[in-house]
Amino acid sequence: MDSEDDMHDANDVESLDEDFYSGETEEAPMDYNDYDDDADDYFDDADDSDRIESRRPEQNFTILKESDIQQRQEDDITRVATVLSISRVAASILLRHYNWSVSKVHDAWFADEDRVRKTVGLLEKPVVQHPNPREITCGICFETYPRTKIQTATCGHPYCFSCWAGYISTSINDGPGCLMLRCPDPTCGAAVDQDMINLLAPDEDKEKYARYLLRSYIEDNKKTKWCPAPGCEYAVNFDAGSGNYDVSCLCSYSFCWNCTEEAHRPVDCGTVSKWILKNSAESENMNWILANSKPCPKCKRPIEKNQGCMHMTCTPPCKFEFCWLCLGAWSDHGERTGGFYACNRYEAAKQEGVYDETERRREMAKNSLERYTHYYERWASNQSSRQKALADLHQMQTVHIEKLSDTQCQPESQLKFITEAWLQIVECRRVLKWTYAYGYYLPEHEHAKKQFFEYLQGEAESGLERLHQCAEKELQLFLNTDGPSKEFNDFRTKLAGLTSVTRNYFENLVRALENGLSDVDSNGAASSKATNSKNAAGSSKGRGGRGKGTLRASMASSRMTDDNHWSCEQCTYANAKSATTCQICNQQRR
Repeated sequence: MDSEDDMHDANDVESLDEDFYSGETEEAPMDYNDYDDDADDYFDDADDSDRIESRRPEQNFTILKESDIQQRQEDDITRVATVLSISRVAASILLRHYNWSVSKVHDAWFADEDRVRKTVGLLEKPVVQHPNPREITCGICFETYPRTKIQTATCGHPYCFSCWAGYISTSINDGPGCLMLRCPDPTCGAAVDQDMINLLAPDEDKEKYARYLLRSYIEDNKKTKWCPAPGCEYAVNFDAGSGNYDVSCLCSYSFCWNCTEEAHRPVDCGTVSKWILKNSAESENMNWILANSKPCPKCKRPIEKNQGCMHMTCTPPCKFEFCWLCLGAWSDHGERTGGFYACNRYEAAKQEGVYDETERRREMAKNSLERYTHYYERWASNQSSRQKALADLHQMQTVHIEKLSDTQCQPESQLKFITEAWLQIVECRRVLKWTYAYGYYLPEHEHAKKQFFEYLQGEAESGLERLHQCAEKELQLFLNTDGPSKEFNDFRTKLAGLTSVTRNYFENLVRALENGLSDVDSNGAASSKATNSKNAAGSSKGRGGRGKGTLRASMASSRMTDDNHWSCEQCTYANAKSATTCQICNQQRR
């Protein structure tokens, strides 16, 4: 029987759940007409795409193509060269040294120009003078060449074209370190600029150098990163400040700017890192072995028993025969010990507590494995569902929208509500997938938070399933018709409404998880905010509390959005007053 405190915990969570979704707080009462308004938005012809975009959060990142990167790089070089009155190649060397930060270059240069020049290798005058300008000895091969066959960096150390070409080519083939190439003389720190490389290096090496230079603008800059999707050549410029690290590349891949894993909002990067490590680690294999096998008493090799009697024989070369229950030699067993399907020795030893610790460890491993499997299977299921939804979205955009436009005699601009529904499905599948990783690491002792989380997750998941079924199965009926259907406008209303309702459910779920389920404290009682909102609504309860159904009915009876609509207690959709069932979920009006 539940204790009085447990009953309080459950009642507080139930009432808090209702407050969370009803939005009846002192700060911001929720208007359920918003759902109807959102659905009506899809029916207006003008500015439909603008309206869809306006409902999405403002982007805090910019996707950069290769031409954009080159343009930004050239602009930064020009800016530094102009302000500091130096050549473009010198400005490029400075920017590479300061990780392409224009402000850092300016600060360092104006603080101590001589020190900066010495650090990066920009010498103002040569350190080596040549008394005989007609013939000069190469510092590498020690051959004498005419002045026209010798090249020097700003330091003046002379090397022939052949030695320069070999030195530069070797450096470029060694990798991006060639961007900080210095004079071959080991005592000299003069920089080798891009003009010399373009003059002496072969075309293949010049292309490599240019590629390294372009990539360095992204990889050395703290505000930019390459999209981690395989084969993608786009980069992302990120503006910090909003707290949302999710980035969507033009290649359709979404990732987290902070950890570069796939987008995982509302779960933090630490949880994602632990979850991915757990999925790939050997710990679960060991748990499975511990929970489902026993070691051979002779060779200690783990053995799984999946059927049959208790007589076990180890695999060659061991071939030891033993009893599965007590792990004793089978030669000591027979009818007197219980036969092939029982073991009296095991039962007697078990009563004496001989196997308690072993059984306890095996039971703990089994429970841990079952819990992990529960969350992992649902995580993986939503991942596969999201991949399927992405494929369906692509099919919808490339084939079905055009077909629907022809059969229903409507312009494609009026069918954007279908694409918007599929985009919502894809996003919700991603969020739902990561909520299972969140749930796995939610502390077991925080019962109220766990109940609240499971309620929010369940409500969001049921709303998503309704939307997915409508967008997938009900839409198929109109794809199979040869002409306009009178029911298509009803389908439009239903799908648009479901999209709006599902978006609301998942926004609530994301907001709650990002706040760490702060509406419920660790002791299982509602927070002061939730308590105040319940008192303001007149929903204070006695020690026994009211049932959830009673609370729902009480709230539903007051959910008349206006004189012409009533709000469904199941999905909160605002239905016409004359309707007896909800247009979205078919729930009967109460």
